[in-house]
Formats: sequence, structure tokens, C-alpha cells
Amino acid sequence: MPGQHRQQPLRAGSPSQLRGREAEDEALRLLLRAGHELIQRNFHCRMGEIDLITLSPRRVLVFTEVRWRTRDDYGGAAASIGITKIRRLLATASIFLCRYPVNRIHPVRFDVIALGGHPPDWQLNWIKGAFDSR
Repeated sequence: MPGQHRQQPLRAGSPSQLRGREAEDEALRLLLRAGHELIQRNFHCRMGEIDLITLSPRRVLVFTEVRWRTRDDYGGAAASIGITKIRRLLATASIFLCRYPVNRIHPVRFDVIALGGHPPDWQLNWIKGAFDSR
């Protein structure tokens, strides 16, 4: 199917990488339950990484940053995304669209899925349109 890309193979990693994968898995389940189609997971380029890229039921290309914090110290998971991270996400999304131009036909949205606590008792906060490309 045009616009579909292969998922990166699973690799063993550090304990924090494995916990991050668990949070991404939960975020992906949330997106799929909402009717999204997975386009790519963990898109990497020289500018950074985008955790999840999906196509919403309304045909919006959604770039999702997943953050997990076990505690709300310093504002929690959503507050951990600063301007530098936002700029890197925007640049990475631009590179994705250059590499896969078939996806340029869709409007674009940047979401954050912030998870708090511990599995399976996550506290989920899906922030749709968390920031824009302007």
C-alpha cells in the first residue's frame, strides 16, 4: 500500500530503552484503537527520531512523540518536551516527507502521548495538535 513503510526490527537495549518501547507499545495500541493506521515506527534520520507515524481515520498524517515519566516531578511527561525537541521533531518530519513524498498529500499533525505511572495502570494524556509546524 502506498505510504506504508516497514517497522524497524526490534533490538535488545538498555533497561530504559526497553521501558520506552513498552510506553510506545501502549501509545500505539491507543492510536490503533482510535482507528489510526501505522505508517512507521521509530523513524530515524540525522536530525532525530519520531516515535510513531500514523494515518488517522480522517487521513491526517500524525507524527507522535511518546513520553513516559513514572512521577510528576518537574511537570511530568508532557512538560519534558522543550523547544529544542520540538524543532528536532519538525526537522525530522520534514525529512520523512522528503523521503516518502507520497505522504505529502495528507495534512500533518503533531501529537504527544504522555504516560504517567507504571504499567498496566498508566495515566494516559493524548495531546492532539500539541504543536504545529509554523
